[in-house]
Amino acid sequence: MTQTPSKPALDTAHTAYQTPSVRFEDISKSFGSTAAINNISLDIHQGEFFSLLGPSGCGKTTLLRMLAGFEAPDRGRILIDGEDMTRVPPYERPINMMFQSYALFPHMSVADNIAFGLKQAPMTRSLRNARVSEMMELVQISPLARRKPHQLSGGQRQRVALARALARHPRILLLDEPLGALDKKLREKTQFELVNIQERLGTTFIVVTHDQEEAMTMSSRIALMREGRIEQLDAPRRLYEFPASRYAASFIGSINLFEAQVLQQTGNELTLACDATGTELHAHCSEKMLPGMTLTLAVRPEKVRLLQPNEQSPNQLRGRIKDIAYLGGVSIYHAELPSGKRVQFTQSNVQALAEQPLNWEQDVVLGWQPDSCTVLTE
Repeated sequence: MTQTPSKPALDTAHTAYQTPSVRFEDISKSFGSTAAINNISLDIHQGEFFSLLGPSGCGKTTLLRMLAGFEAPDRGRILIDGEDMTRVPPYERPINMMFQSYALFPHMSVADNIAFGLKQAPMTRSLRNARVSEMMELVQISPLARRKPHQLSGGQRQRVALARALARHPRILLLDEPLGALDKKLREKTQFELVNIQERLGTTFIVVTHDQEEAMTMSSRIALMREGRIEQLDAPRRLYEFPASRYAASFIGSINLFEAQVLQQTGNELTLACDATGTELHAHCSEKMLPGMTLTLAVRPEKVRLLQPNEQSPNQLRGRIKDIAYLGGVSIYHAELPSGKRVQFTQSNVQALAEQPLNWEQDVVLGWQPDSCTVLTE
């Protein structure tokens, strides 16, 4: 998975002086003896497409529900545009939420579902109807206005729920696993549609998801969560290319991890001993590392190259192909080293399948450059 984020990350230097759209200050929340959120501080800026990413039970939905006002923190404050909203009820917050189930009223038409929240707003019927028409056009469901939810596909119901959530022009839209009910192809298509809608409106979108590809595709920034804490907060590309820990490296995409010991460091060049490879490994590292230190070298599969006969590489391994997965545009290979350690690498399928050069039990020589791997100490 090497997708480029759909929109550039915010310039943090540019936004540092601005009042955040959302600020969590030292937020903690427990349910009985279980700590769901553990002392989180986080700023989310106006116009971001921000994702809370992590496995089930990491605290991402609890954090979203506290922002929505459905849960109260045990400690800390939640500010929206500089105003303390910690104890403000949900209906008084400039926020709307789109639930995973979509929560559409089955007896109402598409238009009536979208209009439901507007009936509590101080506006005339003509203005309300105009707003409903505007929202249906925005999400491209105008021809479905009179249909009931049971007459819609999953993707169409998702659009209705989004239109209803946006109808009151909230400053912040919360989305809880918004694409979880869609099939893969529709989910991929809808990801880009959500990004386009968010960019057109300028609304701050905050998404909860466990799907790493979904977060990477849509987000300007991602908070990767683990056991109630933020493990890493970064733009998608930096989260993928420069993980801060073994957990972050393993959660985002596929990764090869090698336990190694520092032999020496010359400038930014590390020389490492690795029992699993039986060879010296080389990596670039700007941090000072002392001889004898144990660390982890992380290498993405697409950085590992199949070396040609007589070709040399600073990091060079010999192995035997044990597994092959053909995925259309790319094939994934697992090569087993003499130590039993397996190394994953990929190759683009630019030739016909019958001409692919690699087969099971074939001996291969693999390599990568010192600046293609990441040194992890956590």
